[in-house]
Amino acid sequence: MNFAAQLFYSSYLSERLERLFSPRPAIKDSEENDPFWEREELRLGPNQPGGPYKCGPFSNGTAGRRPTLIEPERLKDFGEEELFNGDVKVHETKVVGGPEIKLMDPPKTRRLSEFRMVPRPPAQYLRFEDISAAAFRIQSGIQKTPCTYSRLSKQYGMDIYLKKEHLHYTGSVKERGVLYLLTSLTQEQQRKGVIVATDCNFSMAVAHHAVELKVPVFVIMPSSCSSPRLRIYRDYGAMVISYGSTNYDSQNHARHLAKENGYLYLEEDENAAYLAGLGTVGMEIFEQVPKVDAVIVPAAGQYGLLGGTAAAIKHLNPQILVIGIEPDGFPLLRRSLKADSPIKDLHSNPNKKLYGDLMERSLGVNTFQLAKKLVDKVISVREEDSLVAMLRFQEFERSTVDTEGAMGLAAILAGQLPELRGKKAVVVVSSANMEPELVRQCVDQALVLDDRVSKFSVELGEWPGDMAKLLDVLSREDVRLLDVCHRRHSDKSDLFKAKVECVVETRDKTQSAQLRKTLNERYPSISWLDR
Repeated sequence: MNFAAQLFYSSYLSERLERLFSPRPAIKDSEENDPFWEREELRLGPNQPGGPYKCGPFSNGTAGRRPTLIEPERLKDFGEEELFNGDVKVHETKVVGGPEIKLMDPPKTRRLSEFRMVPRPPAQYLRFEDISAAAFRIQSGIQKTPCTYSRLSKQYGMDIYLKKEHLHYTGSVKERGVLYLLTSLTQEQQRKGVIVATDCNFSMAVAHHAVELKVPVFVIMPSSCSSPRLRIYRDYGAMVISYGSTNYDSQNHARHLAKENGYLYLEEDENAAYLAGLGTVGMEIFEQVPKVDAVIVPAAGQYGLLGGTAAAIKHLNPQILVIGIEPDGFPLLRRSLKADSPIKDLHSNPNKKLYGDLMERSLGVNTFQLAKKLVDKVISVREEDSLVAMLRFQEFERSTVDTEGAMGLAAILAGQLPELRGKKAVVVVSSANMEPELVRQCVDQALVLDDRVSKFSVELGEWPGDMAKLLDVLSREDVRLLDVCHRRHSDKSDLFKAKVECVVETRDKTQSAQLRKTLNERYPSISWLDR
């Protein structure tokens, strides 16, 4: 039974497939055809172009609908009830094409040179966000220095505030930049250690904060470095190595050790992290002194202190003036701004003892661009004015600073900022690292420059009491006798006379002028000498 059923089903399926797919001629119009129950292929045959069958009317190139042969009563089942002359109403359909779509012409190919190239604005080298991040990072390791009102304000007709950055542990503002630079190093760099090779404020700050952060630090110093300075580095906890006779020798040796042992050789440059740390001074000034009109910044730290402070101040208030100060013997920034590019080699002979920390530095491209864009004015001050400013700090502020830290006040004392009269100005005191013997020499020279110390020579007779009369005159004028030299037989023509040289100190210029007037009237042969 199963075999017979399968045979019957296969024969039926073969017949059915043959009827469906075998080609048959089209039926005639008179033949009955029910299109609703048969496929079109069975009625019309294969749809071949140019076939022999007849078709209905044509509309727009398309064969129209062929009249149906179905009885009208059959159409009722499909909702068609309208009859016309006993026949089915025929509906002709015209196939109308849609509106013609016109394609746009392809764009014309343009050369690259025809396009106007709009350069992107350069990325800022030092952003205020970087300075804010530095301020947050170093707040636990750097003290917030005071910004106090100066007693010199009334004397010079302006409100002077002193930002005392010399009160840091190492006596320099560079601690800010160094601490942020060290904390920005990778853990691998901090583990291997850092090495420095110059005796300057930057190296002292590295030695101190590297030890505080438990980073190994090595200091390579030439043999010419004084013993007190070497002791300072050792007291900080650094490993001090004396090598060579010059800074050049010690620097080369430090680079060699860094390459061999994997140390990170640090030197003062325009590193972005270093400048951001120095820029935190500007944020503190803006917070401590409300409605400030000008900020006077010395050229310290590779001019990074000036650039970083200007970046912070100008972001907080663009109306505040930022004035840079540099020594007259080393006007690197002024000449670079005049040449519109950083000068690499500046041929000048400044005092190495006073400005040695500045002479070995150069002006970087990024720092120059910051100064060019943000600094309103750059002033050069004389060495004499800086020494007098050091004296003013000792007398009025009871503090000892070096020439670099005194340059800002020196510009005010020299009268180079008359536009600040009646305004509020902040002077950044950057450092106070100077050996005691050099400080004493600077103060002595400042007293002479300030007309506070005078030296004169006068001829006295050999009569008893002449020397006592001279000393009595000096006592009545209330001056301080610093030195006296009594020389006899100084000239063959004056065998009975003696030459006396005296060095005296007065309170101020007024007392010095009164002393000169009195001695000139009493001793016509007196001569005033330059120290």
